Amino acid sequence: MFPQLTTPRLQMRVLQAGDLQVYQQYLLKNREHLRPWEPERQDSFFSDPECLARITLMQQHAETGIAVPFSIFSGEEMIGVCNFSNIVRGVFQACHLGYAISAAHQGKGMMREAVESGIQFMFEQQGLHRIMANYRPENLRSAALLASLGFEREGFARRYLKINGAWCDHVLTAKVRDDD
Repeated sequence: MFPQLTTPRLQMRVLQAGDLQVYQQYLLKNREHLRPWEPERQDSFFSDPECLARITLMQQHAETGIAVPFSIFSGEEMIGVCNFSNIVRGVFQACHLGYAISAAHQGKGMMREAVESGIQFMFEQQGLHRIMANYRPENLRSAALLASLGFEREGFARRYLKINGAWCDHVLTAKVRDDD
């Protein structure tokens, strides 16, 4: 029903209710690691009911076609996310990309492997024309990843998103499908 992707080292899929514990483990294990790049998280964010509600919402978004929220697995362990959200059809055929990887798996090429596979799926299977990704200027890893995948800088947004309690600037990038 939901898309699943397999790369040489990873599996990518939409979470199911049975994934609650592995999802919570990923979030809790990486709480401090992801804090500088994510919205402020209250303790309740990590609770069973809120995690289960988000899993249900991910499934609804995938079913309605407004998002493809992939979770990334290495074996049985969830190690990251690769989300394609705000999918707009019609004359736009575009979406936003968001991603994160666990601290233990940084610098091993796994994020690139997952994002590259997800982009291919969104262009070839979902028929999108444009994928947009934004990053904070100080996030050099994201800047390097996006550049290596062919994303081009399109602008700069002052105080764009409230991250960890503060309004933060972002660099705006996009990758456009060349073969359509």
